Amino acid sequence: MQLLNTLYVTLPDSHLRLDNDTLRLLVGDETRLRVPLHHLGAVVCFGPVSVSVPLMHRLAEDGVALVLLDANGRFKARLEGATAGNVLLRRAQHRSADDAGFALALGRRIVAGKLRNQRHVLLRGARDAKQSGDAEVLVRAAKNLAASLRALPTADTLDAVRGVEGEAARGYFAAINYLVRPDLRGQFKLDGRSRRPPRDRMNALLSFLYAMWMNDCRSAAEAAGLGPAGGLAARAAAGAGFAGP
Repeated sequence: MQLLNTLYVTLPDSHLRLDNDTLRLLVGDETRLRVPLHHLGAVVCFGPVSVSVPLMHRLAEDGVALVLLDANGRFKARLEGATAGNVLLRRAQHRSADDAGFALALGRRIVAGKLRNQRHVLLRGARDAKQSGDAEVLVRAAKNLAASLRALPTADTLDAVRGVEGEAARGYFAAINYLVRPDLRGQFKLDGRSRRPPRDRMNALLSFLYAMWMNDCRSAAEAAGLGPAGGLAARAAAGAGFAGP
């Protein structure tokens, strides 16, 4: 599957190889896909996918990240070329991570963005709902998220921010089943969060999306010259309750 400029390879026992200026995906001796390299910004492989050494070299030279995940979406390795950025920017990032006030303010902004997005999803679902009862549940959950947003400015510690985010997440996930079409709710029903491995289809979908999101966030940090493994990137994520999927 190709989403924007990222190729996600989920077919078991696939093999990726370099074919001139094209990435070629094979299963056995059958070619399933060809993608020009200049269309790619990243390649993400799930499970037992093999990659030829010439393709690895070419991806590194072109600045195309190669990410290896296990079949459940857990991070295994990442291959990339030279890292962008400069030492002064990285030093400023790490100094900011030690500034409790700055980390708190950033944590609030991250959680506020998440809650606004969740609220918009619920309200859009309420507008599209075919049953009035579903719309009522979604609107009520959206109002609770609005209350959580109003509480954020008074959260004066990172633990308080985590508490607001956690309470809002419980309400959001309690309503998420009402976003699914009634005829598909038996197949896509969220009954608690589970991972590694996910217990049901909805959790499998969430884990897959989280894995894609994590790669995008890391790529965005590196594109801005920031270090994704430490400093403010990690501190803000943990402070906002975003430690992982």
